[in-house]
Amino acid sequence: MALIEIGAAAKAAAASMNRLTVGKKNEGLTFVAEEIVRCAHEILEENQKDIQCAREAGMKESLVDRLTLTKERIGDIAEGIRQVVKLEDPIGETVSMKMMPNGLQIGQRRVPLGVIGIIYESRPNVTADAFALCFKTGNAVILRGGSDAIHSNMAIVRVIRAALREKGLPEDAIQLLSDTSRETVREFMRLNEYIDVLIPRGGAGLIKTVVENSTVPVIETGTGNCHVYVDESADLDMAVNIIVNAKTQRLGVCNACESLVIHDAAAENAVPAICRALCAHGVEIRADERAYRYAGEVKKEIAGEAGRGAIVPATEEDFGTEYLDKIISVKIADSIEEAIRHINYYNTGHSESIVTKDYESAMKFLNEIDAAAVYVNASTRFTDGFEFGFGAEIGISTQKLHARGPMGLLALTSTKYVIMGNGQIRE
Repeated sequence: MALIEIGAAAKAAAASMNRLTVGKKNEGLTFVAEEIVRCAHEILEENQKDIQCAREAGMKESLVDRLTLTKERIGDIAEGIRQVVKLEDPIGETVSMKMMPNGLQIGQRRVPLGVIGIIYESRPNVTADAFALCFKTGNAVILRGGSDAIHSNMAIVRVIRAALREKGLPEDAIQLLSDTSRETVREFMRLNEYIDVLIPRGGAGLIKTVVENSTVPVIETGTGNCHVYVDESADLDMAVNIIVNAKTQRLGVCNACESLVIHDAAAENAVPAICRALCAHGVEIRADERAYRYAGEVKKEIAGEAGRGAIVPATEEDFGTEYLDKIISVKIADSIEEAIRHINYYNTGHSESIVTKDYESAMKFLNEIDAAAVYVNASTRFTDGFEFGFGAEIGISTQKLHARGPMGLLALTSTKYVIMGNGQIRE
């Protein structure tokens, strides 16, 4: 199908979805979840093709992990859809209503956005997550995944469309662009006659390209140069546990910790303890001058040991880098004020965390850090639609418009004014 045909089909599907009841939408989603589990073998076979191609192309293992599906991960995808089913449908909700002096009742009601275009990289789970959230909110979705996940995405979309067809629901509520060429993407970004909003989800290069070239309104999701700040009053054991989890639990994700800031008053004990723990997981630590000095004993301990990570001097570029790998930068700060300045300068507006026992420090960090999600004494890895109780997410927005942070159902709605009168005319 030509792009215009795809857009027209999506627009027609969105119009028919606007008439679906909550029960019909939930019934369709429940059946899709069942079919994804039932067809797991077929999906995994196609995913193996993508993994093989990725490894042959030299993709680093942290990114191969993002691409990889397993039986357990497919189960998680299905569970995410079931969680969306359990959520209250926001469509039709009256957001506000007030009586004017002339007797008019003026209110706002939640409505679907219409047709949503999503451009994303690598992660095939996004295909199902995006569909579930869009379908629940009465939106049609056109997906353009990366070429590295094309077999996986096509398999998932085939299963979803067949399930919708079997239930008598509009299968064009989800469509996938099988042509992943740059020319098609450029044309896709200019399909404003049919697409109401475009959401890019991926690396900085992808997002920059979409923002700069799209004629369709864009909800910008962002990269994740996430920090953990160890305050002078921090519990050291807690800090080590949080940092190891935030950095190593899963490397190739946008909510992984990429940079540490440590108060100088805590650094003498904190730097060696944190470096030992990270090096035991094979992490390379890129330290500023003071952190490099504090880590002296650990450098001696790991010297010559294979798989024990490394401690090397940091460059200015390191503090602004999203590694998506076993690498982390470390900066020593003389005060919480300096730490906040550093984080706000280098962060990408995603997720930032402080480890502290001091209430005033915690509140200062919460109030002054400019990010979509700000944590006290917790790992940044929780910035996720499922963890936030959204069932799934369409992406994590780092902009400051109506959607910020993990984007669940409400982020995929708009409102329209509804005005109830009894014959009023304007004089």
